[in-house]
Amino acid sequence: MTIVSSPMSLAVSTSTEDFKFQQSEFAAFEPLMDAINDPSGNSNPEIDESEIDLLSVSWNQDYGCFAAGTTHGFRIYNCDPFKETFRRDLKSGGFGIIEMLFRSNILALVGGKANTQYPPNKVIIWDDHQSRCIGEFSFRSEVRAVKLRRDRIVVVLEHKIYVYNFTDLKLLHQIETLANSRGLCCLSHQVNTSVMACPGLRRGQVRVEHFGLNMTKLINAHDSRIACLTMTMDGLLLATASTKGTLIRIFNTMDGTRLQEVRRGVDRADIYGIALSPNVQWLAVSSDKGTVHIFSLRVRVVSEDLSTQSKAIDSPALSHQNSSSSLDALISPSIGANPGSSLSFMKGVLPKYFSSEWSFARFHLPESTQYMSAFGSQNTVIIVGMDGRCIFDPVNGGEMVQHEYVRFLKTQLKNPTTTTSR
Repeated sequence: MTIVSSPMSLAVSTSTEDFKFQQSEFAAFEPLMDAINDPSGNSNPEIDESEIDLLSVSWNQDYGCFAAGTTHGFRIYNCDPFKETFRRDLKSGGFGIIEMLFRSNILALVGGKANTQYPPNKVIIWDDHQSRCIGEFSFRSEVRAVKLRRDRIVVVLEHKIYVYNFTDLKLLHQIETLANSRGLCCLSHQVNTSVMACPGLRRGQVRVEHFGLNMTKLINAHDSRIACLTMTMDGLLLATASTKGTLIRIFNTMDGTRLQEVRRGVDRADIYGIALSPNVQWLAVSSDKGTVHIFSLRVRVVSEDLSTQSKAIDSPALSHQNSSSSLDALISPSIGANPGSSLSFMKGVLPKYFSSEWSFARFHLPESTQYMSAFGSQNTVIIVGMDGRCIFDPVNGGEMVQHEYVRFLKTQLKNPTTTTSR
């Protein structure tokens, strides 16, 4: 089918037969379609490793894997234990955006600027189980990001976000945003919640769409432009940072209430990434200052029964439960406490700086590389960029200790034409 809508002249093409979503975990990768494969017909051409540069890195939805887009294809890595599970080396060019859908056979691919086959204004939805392209989206402007849920495809442009239904690729929503060159957008990933957060139309504003509740919430998060944002898996909590890069704030997405504020530092910084631990006890922030900061959170700890929690979140009663008058349900003590100034008892008298919550633990890195972090098991933080893993003390905090180091672009598969399932 072909759908054209103005003024973007958006074209969507797929086969006449609706595809069925496959949940097989990393089905053995067959060669990609001819248009993506190397024109010579060799799906695994010999490419000098020194010629391969990293274009992008992105986590999958549960942070168990990450995909690396390179100037000559892409690669997928498992985090724990660390190993390369699949690679596609292409002479015809690379991919600037690789978006995984958990550990399934679905990938969203956007070509890098030097890709001779696919330009950066086109999104390809690839089903490796069927070894075919199941959707193709073309736009007049460059694609800034693609986000996937089991039921949604979200494409982020500079000033607009398109939300599609996964089963038939129909356009469901069009959302205008402030200039969004970073492609800021995040989704909830539990089955019974459907929440999206993105920049609003005002500086420092975050727009939260609760699709399941047919509700929009606008949160004035910062005075400066939004630089980074992330949500919990259930979409109930939102963490944001601005282009100033000094403060990170955590909000209740239902009513916009600010639940906690922590301070990364006093000087400006470019925030690369914010990560929330699965139990919402910890928050990690990486920046261009070469430091990953860990903060202890006082917000509600996620229930172990995610299915029960999802049903509660999706119910109309949630708006009452999580109103500003009943925030105690969202506040709980964590294992450690963030240090503050010795003058914090004079809150309201001295400048706000003196009452700030500072990082509980930290790890120092070279400032020349962009890093992104995620939480692993047993109080570990995985940092991609330094290509390794570090561990923090959940009681005493302080400096983290490097636990593992891997130069992931230099790893080799024993058989590059297959992928090991987990």
